[in-house]
Amino acid sequence: MNKAFFKDILSSETGATAIEYGLIAALVVIATIGALTNMSNTFIGNLNTTSTTLSSAMNN
Repeated sequence: MNKAFFKDILSSETGATAIEYGLIAALVVIATIGALTNMSNTFIGNLNTTSTTLSSAMNN
C-alpha cells in the first residue's frame, strides 16, 4: 500500500467511510488479541508439560 492510499483514507471526510474503516480496524484488533491469547495459553501449557517431564526425569 502506498502513501497516497493512506492520505486518501485519512483525508476522507465521509463519515461512513471513516466508521467502516474504524470497525474493520477494531475487528482486526479483537481477532489478533483472541489469537494471541489462545496461542499464549497453549505455549504456557507446553512449557508446564516440558517442565514436569524434565523435573521427573531429573528426580529418577
